[in-house]
Amino acid sequence: MRTPSDLAPRPRHALVVATCLFGLLAARVAAAHQVGLSRGVYTADGATIDGELTFARAELLALALALDRGLDGALDDADLAAGAAILQDRVVARVELAADDQPCVGAALRGGLTEEDGAVVVARWRCPAPPRALALRLPLLDDLAFGHRHLAEVRRPGAGPEDSLADLVLLRRSPAATVPLAGDAPAEPTHPVSAYFGLGVEHILIGTDHLVFLLGLVLVGGRLRSLIAVITAFTLGHSLSLALATLGVWTPDPSFVEPAIALSIAYVGLENFFVTDAAGRWRLTLPFGFIHGFGFAGVLAEIGVPPDAIGSALLLFNLGVEAGQLLVLAIVLPILLALARVPAWRRDGGPRWVSAAIVLAGLYWFVERVFL
Repeated sequence: MRTPSDLAPRPRHALVVATCLFGLLAARVAAAHQVGLSRGVYTADGATIDGELTFARAELLALALALDRGLDGALDDADLAAGAAILQDRVVARVELAADDQPCVGAALRGGLTEEDGAVVVARWRCPAPPRALALRLPLLDDLAFGHRHLAEVRRPGAGPEDSLADLVLLRRSPAATVPLAGDAPAEPTHPVSAYFGLGVEHILIGTDHLVFLLGLVLVGGRLRSLIAVITAFTLGHSLSLALATLGVWTPDPSFVEPAIALSIAYVGLENFFVTDAAGRWRLTLPFGFIHGFGFAGVLAEIGVPPDAIGSALLLFNLGVEAGQLLVLAIVLPILLALARVPAWRRDGGPRWVSAAIVLAGLYWFVERVFL
C-alpha cells in the first residue's frame, strides 16, 4: 500500500513536465513569430506586371506543401524547378492584380532559393491594358500566420527602391491596396488611422517574447497595487521609446534591441528566484519597458504611419498594445491566483519551475537573435 510520502513526488513530476512543455512551446512559437514577413516587388511596364515574391522557406512550404517532394520538411532548387504548376496554383493565382478594375492574368515563371532561408517566386501578370491604377489583393495571406506582413513595392522598370511608386504593407485583416500609376495622386492608404488600435492589439497578442516577459513580471504575485505599478511603469517606458522612434528622434539598431529584449526576459525569470512579490519591481520594468518599446516601433515602421496623422496613429497603436496587455493579464492573473490556492503549486516550487522555463526561453531567443 502506498503512503502519502510515496505520492508526494507526483505534483513535482507534473510541474517538471509542464515546464518542459512550456519551454519547448515558447521556443517553437518564437520561431514561428520570426517567420512572418514576405516581400513583393511589382514592376509595372505597360500592360505587363513583373513580380518577385520572396518568402521564408517554411512559409512557402506552408502555402504549397506539395513542393516538398522528398517529404523532409525542406526545400531545394530541384523542388522549386519541378513545382511550377504548384507555385502557379498555390501562390501566383492567389496574388490578385487588377488594372482599372479589370483582372490581370498571372503566370508563375520560376522559383529558386535565396541566401539564408529565403525562396523567391518570379511571376508575370498580363493586364487588358496599361493600368492607370493597379489594385493588389493577397488571398494567400489567409494561409499564413495571423500576424504575417507582406511588404509590397510597386515600381517602374529600371527604378530602385528609393524611386518606388508605393510601399505598402498588407495583412490578413487588410489584404488589399490600390496604387495610382498615372498622375500625381498618392497611393491609397494601406490602413486607415482607426485600424492602428487593432494593429496594436494584434501585435502584442502574437508577440510571444513580450507575453513571456509579462508573465515573468506577474508570476511572483503580490498586492494588486504593486502589480498595477509594475504594468504602469512598463507602459510608460515603452510609450516613450515608441514615440522617440516613430517621430524619428532616436531609433537604435534592431541588432541591439532584439537581443536586449531577450536578455530582459531571462533576467526577469532569474530575478523571480530572489523576490517574493512585485513590490518595488516597477523600478525594473520602467527601463525594460523602454527597450521593449523600440521592438514595438520596429513593427510600426514596417506597417508604416500616415505622415498626416502620425500622432493619432501612434496613440491608437500604443492604446492597442495596452489593451492587448490588459486582455492577457485579465486571463493570466485569475489563473495564477487559482494556482496560488493549490498547496502543491507553492510547496513544489511551481513559480520557480515556470521561472526557469522563462530564463531558458530568454536565453534561447538571445542566442537565436545574436548567432543564428
